[in-house]
Amino acid sequence: MHTTRVTVAALVAAAALTLTACGGGAPAKTDGVTQITGQSKAGAATVLDRPFDKPELVLTDTGGKPWNLREQTQGKPTLIYFGYTNCPDVCPLTMSNIAVARKALPKADQENLRVVFVTTDPERDTPESLGAWLKAQDPSFVGLTGDFATIQAAARRLGIGIDPAKKEADGSVVSMHGAQVIAFSPKSNEGYLLYGENTTVDTYTKDLPKIIKGENP
Repeated sequence: MHTTRVTVAALVAAAALTLTACGGGAPAKTDGVTQITGQSKAGAATVLDRPFDKPELVLTDTGGKPWNLREQTQGKPTLIYFGYTNCPDVCPLTMSNIAVARKALPKADQENLRVVFVTTDPERDTPESLGAWLKAQDPSFVGLTGDFATIQAAARRLGIGIDPAKKEADGSVVSMHGAQVIAFSPKSNEGYLLYGENTTVDTYTKDLPKIIKGENP
């Protein structure tokens, strides 16, 4: 089972998503982070009442070079997702859905869009392995890795909770992380839209042309 985590601040800003993700059960709180389990329905993006500031974040890209999030995405429509390459389900599906939707855009819009994947499992997701994984999804996607504490702090500023990867009793390694995609407007450089883990290809395909322009879907 994949567990979605969002901070209490994000729940307040995106109540519609919370109610959908909660399903029939009540959320449990752990260390200031609300843990939501169960299936959520695919639906429209949540327009945040209080957009997120783009975090100051410098990590290492798949070429082994420093990559400054603010500088590299300044004035660009940007999607940011925190996940890991060994994820068995949600992470590859999310990136695949975005990749398919991106290919439906006009060429100029494809080149303008930035899709940034930040690993939540930097110990295993090296620049090389992350680059190979993303290349299979879409070669244009940016992959970032680095210090876990830095990644975790940036995620929290975007209302996304992540935990250090841990080994389970069966020997598998699991990285618990929020599964939301945040869209940043090219007009304000603020994260103003939030997509849940069950967002479909059709939704991304419909919404991306609006995101390119910094508009609400």
